Amino acid sequence: MVLFEDALKIVLSQDFKPGVERVALSEACGRILAGDIFSDMDMPPFDKSAVDGYACQMTTGTSQGITPSIDRAQIIAVPNEKPLLVVETISAGTIPKQAIVPGRCSKIMTGAMVPRGADCVIMVEDTESAGENLVRFTLENTAKNICYQGEDIRKGELVLQKGIRITPAHMAVLASVGATDPLVSTLPRVGIFSTGDELVEPGTIPGIAQIRNSNASQLEAQVRQVPALPTYYGIAPDKSEELYKIIDLALANNDLVILTGGVSMGDFDFVPAVMKDAGVDIFFKRIAIQPGKPTVFGRRDHTFIFGLPGNPVSSFVIFEMLVKPLLHLMMGSSWKPLECMLPLGVDFSRHSSARKSMVPVIMKDGVVFPVEYHGSAHINAYSVANGIMNVPIGTTTLKQGEQVHVRLL
Repeated sequence: MVLFEDALKIVLSQDFKPGVERVALSEACGRILAGDIFSDMDMPPFDKSAVDGYACQMTTGTSQGITPSIDRAQIIAVPNEKPLLVVETISAGTIPKQAIVPGRCSKIMTGAMVPRGADCVIMVEDTESAGENLVRFTLENTAKNICYQGEDIRKGELVLQKGIRITPAHMAVLASVGATDPLVSTLPRVGIFSTGDELVEPGTIPGIAQIRNSNASQLEAQVRQVPALPTYYGIAPDKSEELYKIIDLALANNDLVILTGGVSMGDFDFVPAVMKDAGVDIFFKRIAIQPGKPTVFGRRDHTFIFGLPGNPVSSFVIFEMLVKPLLHLMMGSSWKPLECMLPLGVDFSRHSSARKSMVPVIMKDGVVFPVEYHGSAHINAYSVANGIMNVPIGTTTLKQGEQVHVRLL
């Protein structure tokens, strides 16, 4: 039996060269970026107004003696105190026609190009009419209110690194630099099946001593969420010959195979032996974790295989903690789980501390509360949980208020 930390190291030490493909920008969200993205232009591409107002020149040599700065938050010298003649109106997307000289200004909209000669935009609410086409500044000081060309991004600058999972915010960056067909990693093909003579499909009414197969539906959903491409191979009976056929078929047609059941110590738990017969090199068969102890991990050629416990909580937790990191690795991703330290809302205890325990919890108002949990068959506990609490080996009790490590779901 290996420690979980050692099992994770084994999983993440595997070599796998992901395939790559170009996809339309509209299909890129959620995919793993396979190439660095550089800006094809300055951002902003020109000096633009940060407010609706009037573009003009600052008064220099005033009693304030404040030096002009490109920092928009810094207060700078007062504009010309005399009324300013409005020479044109500049809307966003148009090119100014008039240069600004002392005593003149241009009415300008947010995001519009600042005209030549202007080094300040006074906000419209800080002005008053002084006659036809004349405005007067009503305050003593103002900020520059100009977004300067290239102050956010310079042309040629790296804006997104390969290995990230593309989010809606990344989509905006891709669009802004014209990356309309980003290079992404191909989605791993994942074969899924369950084992056990007691299993029937969800649409079947179970007979006596039978149960519905919930693991496959759960794993398919978890795989799609990564995202990867699941293929379901059905339910394999507890017979070595039949199990060998489906393992061999799934290994030949996928990048990763996940099966549940048949990995423990029972008389009909054939999976590890059949894996070996199918040419799988097995790296570990048991992990010091609860739930999920009888987890098998191996590889045949370029295809990985996980044999997960049949209990649904075990398969759910081990997928989150071992299978998901492997799938991201297979796509060249730098993904890391979201984890935090939070105070425990109640006292917690367990009977045995020989293994790391992963406990479903609800995080509410920055405090952690274990949910009602009856063991590794109680998948309903995870329908309300939003995190998994880590109880280390050797720890049997945790006190209210104690800081605990939580992995967010």
